[in-house]
Amino acid sequence: MKELEELFSLLEEGTSPYQVVSHTEDYLKKAGFFGLSFGEPWDLALGEKYYVNHHGSTIFAFTMPERAERMGDIRIAAAHTDFPCLRIKPNPDVKNASYAGVNVEVYGGAILNTWLDRPLSAAGRVAVKSGEILKPDIRYVDLKKPVFTIPNLAIHMNREVNKGVELNKQIDMIPVFGMETSFLSYLAKELSVKEEDILDFELYIYCAEKPLFVGGAEEFISSPRLDNLTSVAALSRAICKAGKRNGLNVIALFDHEEIGSRTKQGAGSFMLNELLDKILLGMGMDPVAVKEAKYNSMMLSVDVAHALHPNQMGKMDITNQPVTGKGLCIKEACSQSYATDCEAIAVVQQLCEAKKIPYQKFVNRSDIPGGSTLGSIASALLPVKTVDIGLPLLAMHSARELMGKEDQKALCDCVREFFSVCQSGRK
Repeated sequence: MKELEELFSLLEEGTSPYQVVSHTEDYLKKAGFFGLSFGEPWDLALGEKYYVNHHGSTIFAFTMPERAERMGDIRIAAAHTDFPCLRIKPNPDVKNASYAGVNVEVYGGAILNTWLDRPLSAAGRVAVKSGEILKPDIRYVDLKKPVFTIPNLAIHMNREVNKGVELNKQIDMIPVFGMETSFLSYLAKELSVKEEDILDFELYIYCAEKPLFVGGAEEFISSPRLDNLTSVAALSRAICKAGKRNGLNVIALFDHEEIGSRTKQGAGSFMLNELLDKILLGMGMDPVAVKEAKYNSMMLSVDVAHALHPNQMGKMDITNQPVTGKGLCIKEACSQSYATDCEAIAVVQQLCEAKKIPYQKFVNRSDIPGGSTLGSIASALLPVKTVDIGLPLLAMHSARELMGKEDQKALCDCVREFFSVCQSGRK
C-alpha cells in the first residue's frame, strides 16, 4: 500500500520538525511544486503548485485553480510537525561519576517512563559561526545512530517501582551519552567544525527504533511519532493526488502544537492569514473579495484521536468508543478544545459516506478532560468552518504509539476527496 510506504518513510526520516519539513519539501518538489519565500514577491500562475518553507519547521503548500474566478473557493487542511520528546539544553555536557550525559528539558506532554531503556538519537539544527554576523551558518543534522539511552533503576534499588514511581524531569531523564565523552565535541566532529564555533542549537532527542507491523495479522503499526506524522503524510499525499476541483487547496503543517501553538511558526500566528492574503491579493482580488473568500472557506484540523483501550475501557465515553482499524475519527468537544461544529461534521460525514470511507466519532468522557488541537487556535484567527479529524491511536504520547494500519488509507482518502469534491458534490 503506497500510503503506508510513504508513512514509514516519513516516520523514519522525520526525526525532528526540521527533518519533517525537509522530507515534506522533497516530496512536494518531486510532485512538481515550486518553492516560494514569504520575504520575496510572488509571481503566481493559474494551474500551478507551490510551497513555502517557514523558519525550517513549518511548511505550507497550495495548488492554484485553473480559472481566476475560482480563487475564492478555498479548502484548507492543517496538521503539526512536532511531537513530544526531549530537547537538549545549552551547555549540554553533564558528568555523573565516570558517565557522560546531556542536560535536557521535556518538550510537550511525553509519557516519561516510556523513554527509559530505549535506543535514542538526536536531530534538529545547529547554528555555527559565519563571516556575517546577521547570517549564522545553519546546519541541519540527524545523528542517526543510537548514541543515547536513559537506564532504569534496578528493582532491587527501587522495590516500589511496580506500584508507580514519579520521574523527576531534571534528575531522572538525563540521557547517558558515554564514558568520559563530551557531547559538544562529538557534535563538532559530526559537523566538521570547531567546538567553539557552535553558537547554539535546537536538537531533539528521539526514539531511534523503527516502525513495525505488529499483531497476529500484522493489523497494527507500532512506531514513534505517529502523533502527528500520520497526518503530515496524509495531507502531503492528498494535496499531490487530489483531483482537479478548480479551487484553491492549501495544506498548513505547523510547528509547536505540542507546546501551545502560539509562536511565529505555530498555528497561533498570523501566517495562514498572511499566506491567503499573499495568494489572493497577488492574483488581483480586491480586499473585500479576499475577506469574503476566507469566510466561505473550510478547514480540516487533522490530528490523532484516542482509541478505546482494551485494558482500560472505562476511560472512554460510554457511547462513543472508536477503535483502531475501523476508520478515521471525527472529534467533538463542547469546550471547543476541538474546533468541530455540526455543519462541518455533516460535510465530512456526507463526504465519507459518498466515497465509502470508514469513520467513527470521538468524544471524551465527561469527567476526563482531553487534549486540544490546533483547530480551535487556527480557526479563531481565521474564522471558517472547521472540523477536527484524525486517526485513533493507543498509547498517545508514548515513545512508541500504536495504530491500525488500514486507518492511514481512510485518512488519506478523506483529505484527498475533501480537496477534490466540487461545490455540487461531484468531482
